[in-house]
Amino acid sequence: MADDEPGADGGGDMELYDLRVRVERIEGRSVCGMRVGDHFDLTESAHLTLPEGRHFCVYALAAVLPFLAAKQRDLAPGDWLAQDAHFACPDPEERLIMRVERTRRRRMDSADLT
Repeated sequence: MADDEPGADGGGDMELYDLRVRVERIEGRSVCGMRVGDHFDLTESAHLTLPEGRHFCVYALAAVLPFLAAKQRDLAPGDWLAQDAHFACPDPEERLIMRVERTRRRRMDSADLT
């Protein structure tokens, strides 16, 4: 971790996971031009990044976005969201399936986020 990254000194009063949302499969036709393997990363609580030159469909993003804040946190073992990592784009012709993966646990200061 670089010295200028949040939580670099090991301090912080909370922990969040960085996430990667990846297109796992497309069971129909890709009307938005996305491909299997396309992804975005959500890091440091709210930094969304895409690989250079790639895009992510805004409708697929809208489908997964409400769940990302919860997936960044520890969840109770019986919570359905702790077990489920797949989300679907709402376009029935496309049937694009995304997987949300935790990539890193990051210690952060809550005061830096509000």
